[in-house]
Amino acid sequence: MMETQAGDAGAFRQFDLSRVPSPCFVVDEVAVERNLAVLAQVGAASGAHVLAALKAFSMFELAPLVGRYLGGTCASGLFEARLGRTAYGGEVATFSAGYKASEMAEIVRLSDHVIFNSPSQLARFGDEVRAARKSVGLRINPGHSEGEVAKYDPCAPCSRLGTPVDQLNDAVMAQVDGLHMHTLCEQGFAPLQRTWDAVAPQLAPWMKGLKWLNFGGGHHITRADYDREGLIAFLRAVRAAFGVEVYLEPGEAVALDAGILVGEVLDLPHNGVDLAITDISATCHMPDVIEAPYRPAMLGEVSDGHRYRLGGPSCLAGDVIGDYHWSQPLQIGQRFAFLDQAHYSMVKTNTFNGVPLPSIVLWNSKTDALRIIREFGYDDFKDRLS
Repeated sequence: MMETQAGDAGAFRQFDLSRVPSPCFVVDEVAVERNLAVLAQVGAASGAHVLAALKAFSMFELAPLVGRYLGGTCASGLFEARLGRTAYGGEVATFSAGYKASEMAEIVRLSDHVIFNSPSQLARFGDEVRAARKSVGLRINPGHSEGEVAKYDPCAPCSRLGTPVDQLNDAVMAQVDGLHMHTLCEQGFAPLQRTWDAVAPQLAPWMKGLKWLNFGGGHHITRADYDREGLIAFLRAVRAAFGVEVYLEPGEAVALDAGILVGEVLDLPHNGVDLAITDISATCHMPDVIEAPYRPAMLGEVSDGHRYRLGGPSCLAGDVIGDYHWSQPLQIGQRFAFLDQAHYSMVKTNTFNGVPLPSIVLWNSKTDALRIIREFGYDDFKDRLS
């Protein structure tokens, strides 16, 4: 069985799933603000610039809230840079594994930092960034792997992400203001410390010439067991030792345990095991379930009882979410919800097979106020194809 993704039900234990359309993402703005307050405290205590990674959570209805706590956003290309600049404000740091020449002028205009993946892209576009008086960065690959799953490990062998540190030289480093490294995925502080210990001696010849260091994302800073004091001390030590500004780019940490995905049972066939066809599709609504793979935690699941294998309505044979237990037999029309679905799941949805996109709802667990932010229909499917 695939590993279960941990999830804290929090205030959703009291949420009435029948209040919203199905399928539907429900985001608790109180939980998001709680995460943002933690990130802001880390930034204030360490002196780090903390930017929200839009690739993980870009629900711009909450952009004013994010802007009250964090220093800006990091983008993965033109569209996210545009969203960060127009909706969120603050700093915009943009990194792409490969920039298009046709988009470069707008990316430079929108961004404060433009971070390149390779010396060749740096040579091609660096002058344009400098001419606009924007900061030039280079992503490095420390060559030290802490990833638990190879496809999510930026430092896996033959990775396309980042310039291997053994390829750095004086000519390359003379062109950059800062270095970026994103090496973690849903991890604590210790892997960051080990990575830095491994790569810092190799960077020593150039550290005094840098203006900033960006430690990227993948830090589970808002998780209850994260060593935030260790992170703060580390960031302060790096700033003091090298006279650089430091950046963090949390994504998942912004929306950790802040949202659920509500679904409904459509049919209950049997084929060797009890099956449940639902209006939630792994391939359309939670693609990481298949790509990682992982088994998302379910609201109110019991450890034993009536077991059903949940799958989506698409024609993909592998559109299977996993096996789950209920204390009572399922009924057609019954609602259920998966935990911790605000990050990544929301930004990865698609309309394969014409499967409808989940609605998006914002809930306040303190006031119980609920707003439907967006419902999707046929035109959202059709317009992507025309």
